[in-house]
Amino acid sequence: MAVLKVKFTKTKRDKLAQILWILNWVSVVSGIILFSLGLFLKIEIKKRNEVMAKGDINSLPNMLISVGVIACIINFLGGKICYDCSDANKFSRWKLVMLPYIVCTFCFTFCILVGALMCYAMRNELEESLYLGLRDAIKFYKDTDIPGRCFLKKTVDMLQIGFRCCGNSGFRDWFEIQWVSTRYLNMASKEVLDRLKSNVDGKFLVDGVPFSCCNPSSPRPCIQHQLTNNSAHYNYDFLTEELNIWVKGCREALLDYYTAIMRSIGIAALLIWLFELFVLIGVRYLQTAMKNVLLLGDLEGESDGWLLENSFVETAKYNINIIKNLGKANQISTISGMNDPNIDVSNANCGKNSFIGKPIPA
Repeated sequence: MAVLKVKFTKTKRDKLAQILWILNWVSVVSGIILFSLGLFLKIEIKKRNEVMAKGDINSLPNMLISVGVIACIINFLGGKICYDCSDANKFSRWKLVMLPYIVCTFCFTFCILVGALMCYAMRNELEESLYLGLRDAIKFYKDTDIPGRCFLKKTVDMLQIGFRCCGNSGFRDWFEIQWVSTRYLNMASKEVLDRLKSNVDGKFLVDGVPFSCCNPSSPRPCIQHQLTNNSAHYNYDFLTEELNIWVKGCREALLDYYTAIMRSIGIAALLIWLFELFVLIGVRYLQTAMKNVLLLGDLEGESDGWLLENSFVETAKYNINIIKNLGKANQISTISGMNDPNIDVSNANCGKNSFIGKPIPA
């Protein structure tokens, strides 16, 4: 029994074809939107590629870009098909193409759904990439005279100023690394030498942060050195007073920024998926209605259109049987009583008794 069967007159078929023609052109615009969103996300990721570890972060924008291009091509073809379906004579040349087109469009709409879900599932991968990238960027902050790393100081400073953050997880991350280059340290100073010797790795570690961590909105001049030393500053209490530097870590700030972008892209992709699914259902009804018109032979009469020719269970079983039988086409049958016609069993014995000689005439 057909699923969701609907009866169409010639007028309804023509109106459905015209509406689907318009909707397919709208879908072309939605494909351009998907392409633009993927390109925007790719550019935003590339802007801060220096503070991100290499991973699968670019898989999402690349997928959105690919799906957007495919959407434009498929919906452009769908518009042409729906336009010709208003005439039964023109539909005959698309008759064999429409079912494969519907199957390909269904797979394509599934890819849009996967892309929308990926926008919400990429948070953990993005957080790990930011953690590793920021850790290395902060580690090489002082290497301003080494090729390949000299740009990291400016990148980190601009990042902390722009996103109002400090460090990877917080400002204390700067306490654990040497972020001041040795070329700017006075090696004749006893304080510097004592600090270098006090560390096992011989690093110059201080309880200070770069200037880019300072909060310009604070009424007090920025305190970026000896943050944990109350006696070093007048009227200052490290434990109770709010610091005049950014407390939020850059990983959290960037994660919130990219999560908001991907959440918006995910909502847009879900809406586009629902719209594409609606258009696909309409094309399926048009295809079955026009097919039944040709079978009945009355181009002006009524015809039935449906979503599935059989029930969901029967359709699933039929498709599963097709998949199971795909690999059996080249297998030799081993059923008893059936012989391979390419094998001559009577001549297959190569023993001594296999040769029967003819009598020699006298």
